[in-house]
Amino acid sequence: MKILLLGKNGQVGWELQRALAPLGTLVSLGRKNPNGICGDLTKLDDLRATIRDVKPTVIVNAAAYTAVDRAEEDRDLANLINAEAPALLAEEAQAQAALLVHYSTDYIFDGSGNRPWREQDLAAPINYYGATKLAGESAIRSTGCRHLIFRTSWVYAARGSNFLGTMTKLIEERDSLKVIDDQVGAPTGAELIADVTAIALRQTQQDSELAGLFNLVATGETSWHGYAQFVADCLQRQNVPIQATPDRIEPVPTTAWPTPAKRPLNSRLDSTKLENSLKLQLPAWQTGVERSLAERRKFTKPQD
Repeated sequence: MKILLLGKNGQVGWELQRALAPLGTLVSLGRKNPNGICGDLTKLDDLRATIRDVKPTVIVNAAAYTAVDRAEEDRDLANLINAEAPALLAEEAQAQAALLVHYSTDYIFDGSGNRPWREQDLAAPINYYGATKLAGESAIRSTGCRHLIFRTSWVYAARGSNFLGTMTKLIEERDSLKVIDDQVGAPTGAELIADVTAIALRQTQQDSELAGLFNLVATGETSWHGYAQFVADCLQRQNVPIQATPDRIEPVPTTAWPTPAKRPLNSRLDSTKLENSLKLQLPAWQTGVERSLAERRKFTKPQD
């Protein structure tokens, strides 16, 4: 198996470098690479040439435009990276009989109701970021290439900028916080996404029919407020000095924090199809968060 990984320096891409390395020859690319190799999703012609030169049997696209609010204004760039580039990757995958792995989002749904979204539910994004991610999904499917599309939500990692890191810093520095409590989803670790991707790729070697669209999130659900309280509780149990204890984190509605892009209130995703197809059991969201907090402390702890 020869794997071309795009977006190696992102949260998911960083973990994918670890998870995919044992599977075969791994070519990992960021936006800037030596020897003129292109991993930049804004340079479509160069990207196409790189794929034809590498000749991968698997293309894993972990790169994306993820600035949700900025996408409302920066529409051309968001569409280029999230829709046009995946279409090109799918075309090349189809031409080379390669498998394309791509990541999408709960933001392709409108956030109505309180039932976890299933893969076959009607998509109706309420912001431009979600619209571009849906367009990317559609473009991939329309080429007929063999693909694995994983929809996930509330992604975090021990490294990089994310809600987990932001909350950790604020909880340590401020004596009280206000956090939204009417958006519900499942915090999902980049490590989990990478490991499931590796499992899926191993199984595709045994089952050539394994392909399609899957939800991939940790089990359980919480609000951003509940998430923040859990982070504070974990830090306390890990003997980290904090200012904002769980009882000093105040719940507020989405309307208290207006943003350029609307956010879905219901970000729940049903991963039953994935668990059944890959014969695995996804862990509770709390497990990954607690572990990542411990890992984050290793990264930030002063050295003697």
